[in-house]
Amino acid sequence: MKHLIAAVLAALFTLASAVGTAGEYGKQKVVYHINMDDPAIHNAAMRNIQNHINAVGAENLDLRIVMHGDGVSLLQNANSDMNVQSKVVSLKSQNIRFHVCANTLRGRGIDKDNDLFNVTEADIVPSGVAELSHLQQQGFTYIKP
Repeated sequence: MKHLIAAVLAALFTLASAVGTAGEYGKQKVVYHINMDDPAIHNAAMRNIQNHINAVGAENLDLRIVMHGDGVSLLQNANSDMNVQSKVVSLKSQNIRFHVCANTLRGRGIDKDNDLFNVTEADIVPSGVAELSHLQQQGFTYIKP
């Protein structure tokens, strides 16, 4: 009987710890900065972002991904890579917002409708670096994967 009670208490403690994990971090505002053309970094960043969501809880997280320069290649590569497409769709379905630099698009002749995966006009920001600064001024924590 003592073993049963101990096992039940251990199970309850484990469950309570798991349930409490998402809430222990509180509300967070975070901006991830992507400016490199490296699929390994893109995949690591999206994995880190999903882990961040899992730890904090989507309901406790206002997370933005700012892409400029070579980082825009993440969404270019997604056009032909189903794995990247599924990650982008999954993150967007969890209310993660992608911000794409208009300066980069204009300077490199990139068409958001034909060259980028799942980008709307609402995803475009005038300047990626200005957006990073603006979000940090609003209290967003900066993360560079």
